Amino acid sequence: MLNPKLKLNPKIFSLGCEQVPTRKGFGEGLLKAGELDKNVVALCADLTESTMMNLFADKFPDRFVQVGVAEQNLVTVASGLSAMGKIPFCSSYAMFSPGRNWEQIRTTIAYNGRKVVIVGSHSGISVGADGGTHQALEDVALMRVLPNTDVISPCDAIEAKKATLALAKTPKPAYLRLFREKTPVVTTEETSFEPGKAQIFWLPDVGLAQVGIIVSGGLMHLALLAAKELEAEGIKTKVMNLATIKPIDTDAILELAKECKAMVTIEEHQVAGGMGSAVAEVLVESFPVPIEFIGVRDKFGQSGTPDELIEKYGLGKDSIKKAVKKVLKRKV
Repeated sequence: MLNPKLKLNPKIFSLGCEQVPTRKGFGEGLLKAGELDKNVVALCADLTESTMMNLFADKFPDRFVQVGVAEQNLVTVASGLSAMGKIPFCSSYAMFSPGRNWEQIRTTIAYNGRKVVIVGSHSGISVGADGGTHQALEDVALMRVLPNTDVISPCDAIEAKKATLALAKTPKPAYLRLFREKTPVVTTEETSFEPGKAQIFWLPDVGLAQVGIIVSGGLMHLALLAAKELEAEGIKTKVMNLATIKPIDTDAILELAKECKAMVTIEEHQVAGGMGSAVAEVLVESFPVPIEFIGVRDKFGQSGTPDELIEKYGLGKDSIKKAVKKVLKRKV
């Protein structure tokens, strides 16, 4: 069942569930952050409407910088603005930022501890027809390895808005990962959100869970569908929303592992270096348990519809169910 304490969307399992891209939640959150703090500024690399930064740019044109197709300049200008006391958000496609300008992010932002939020939109394979060159499947790995840098991948548009507002107030550099396609709205305005804290979205109807499922990003809806079907088959799970990949909520992960003693991680990213790897690092140090990884396995993306690609790369509902049943067989 959905965790009643979190006031999640009661329509999540209905055909009429609203779907909104996380980038829209970011755009609305950035506009609100700009209204609350005059030091919030925005920069974009010629993708203002695609990243929904146009909402901010239209209202605060004097606080918006269109850098153009120059992603290295995008983040170095942002670093300079941060040094002068501003709170910069800089957006592009994730394949270009942090994909193209990682060294500049490392040296001018992370190394210097500059308060800049890197916003990578159009991440994952759900970019669809744009193909492998535009499908960022490595960005979490690139950003979570940087010292002094937080990484957040919201599960829906509402959480993306809340994450944006929260990041405007945090002192550290951060990476906010967004998706192009519409995804079901899982949370509500009443659902709590705190950077660095994981949440259990799905609980067994009765008893303890047999498998813990940890999700980051836009595949949460598919994980919940899988959990509901597994419950009907007599397999009890807990589904964790791990929106903050770094700093990772070690205590929550270990608590889930100690209850379930078997885990599945789900992300629209390479298995290598992503959220699943971060979870595995926590477990291997303190409480090793069997774990299955749902993600892209050492391949580039390709052109196709988002739904086709989700299925092709083994990220869909049925693949999640198979992974849960597989890890159950490995459970000691």
